[in-house]
Amino acid sequence: MINLILFGPPGSGKGTQAHKLADRYNFLHISTGDLFRHEIGHNTELGLEAMSYISKGLLVPDEITIGMLRKKMEEDHDVAGVIFDGFPRNVLQSEALDELLAERDQRISALIALDVDDEEIVNRIMERAKTSGRPDDADEAIIRNRIEIYKAETTPVFDYYAQDNRSHKINGVGDIEEIFSRLSELIDSLPA
Repeated sequence: MINLILFGPPGSGKGTQAHKLADRYNFLHISTGDLFRHEIGHNTELGLEAMSYISKGLLVPDEITIGMLRKKMEEDHDVAGVIFDGFPRNVLQSEALDELLAERDQRISALIALDVDDEEIVNRIMERAKTSGRPDDADEAIIRNRIEIYKAETTPVFDYYAQDNRSHKINGVGDIEEIFSRLSELIDSLPA
């Protein structure tokens, strides 16, 4: 079983690449954003708990997010691995994810960071704003703030998995197929 964390700032192409990798390698793609929308949209117990925090403008506690991940992983999936997209965002979440996987006699095989410079990210998100319908995608100050938050919160996660050589960076600039090829090459080199 190969378990990956796909990492990168907003607009780096994580979602696009995660879908392509899931198709190619028969991985389960777990996007925490999608999980939240599903659980809240279906008024599940976890979704209602999450909404009680979100409605007050608070961050959802890690134990609720981990509960959603656990539930998703316990569903019957005939897959070769999992791609975590949008999680973990800090070292405490990394430790919680490691514990969840250890319960299943698994571990994170690799964290792969899509390396994209700030100006490229701003340009991509501003372009995305034309079709996303998200007002925050059209505000450069908000985009730059999201990039800074990403750097501050997630750099320690990269370092956490780098301690035992599981963190990797690949060039996240180029066309979708070029980036996909770089990701595939790295995944193909991982021990099974």
